[in-house]
Amino acid sequence: MAPGPAPGLAMDESFGPLERESLTARVYGELRAALMEGRFWPGHRFKIRELAAAMRVSETPVREALMQLVRERGLEMHAGRSITVARLSLAQYLELRTIRLMLEGLAAETAATRIGPDGIATLAAAHEELVAAERAGRWRAAIRANWRFHHTLYRAAAMPELLALLEGLWLRNGPLLNYLYPHAMPTYAGRHRHLEVLDALARRDAVQVRAAIQADTIEGGRLLVQLLEDMETGRVALIEGPAASIVEHATE
Repeated sequence: MAPGPAPGLAMDESFGPLERESLTARVYGELRAALMEGRFWPGHRFKIRELAAAMRVSETPVREALMQLVRERGLEMHAGRSITVARLSLAQYLELRTIRLMLEGLAAETAATRIGPDGIATLAAAHEELVAAERAGRWRAAIRANWRFHHTLYRAAAMPELLALLEGLWLRNGPLLNYLYPHAMPTYAGRHRHLEVLDALARRDAVQVRAAIQADTIEGGRLLVQLLEDMETGRVALIEGPAASIVEHATE
């Protein structure tokens, strides 16, 4: 005789939580990807009711997903229980960059030995999209294309635990990249470092792939570091949002 349900557990109760958890997971995945891609500015305030309506779900999975992202430090909860996209100080950005240089370097070096021609072609297309978006002033598209380039490279390393760590770092780093455009656009002394990455991948030069991706992080973010420093010292104020602008303050 087949065993029945556990005492005190109705059959319909055994399926409801699974459905809700699945819905929460989908909402969480969408919001997590949006943070990594830089679709939200630092300080963006989430309104649960509006977000639930936009995603066509109830407020419960949205609230649960937001709280998970708070625990992962991608979001912050404030007094009054408002939830916003986390801001990074200059010191936090530099500390996270130091960690990224090591972990992203490892992922890039490993990817050089495992990526195939299709993967390299996908990287090249993402870079072309980035360049085109920058030229056209489509800043949000540029940020997303840059994320696709890096994420595709790191995923090619086929190290899921390392990729999870990197995604956790980009969860916090992604929104800050909105500061790049148009006031701290990446600049390079020579060729774009993405091109050096692509050339080194074609040669299967793992050491050079690591060096190029690390140089991209440092050189590409040089003006961002300066902007963060200027903001913290009060030399400039950044008015955030899609029509971002900088207000310069007079200094003695």
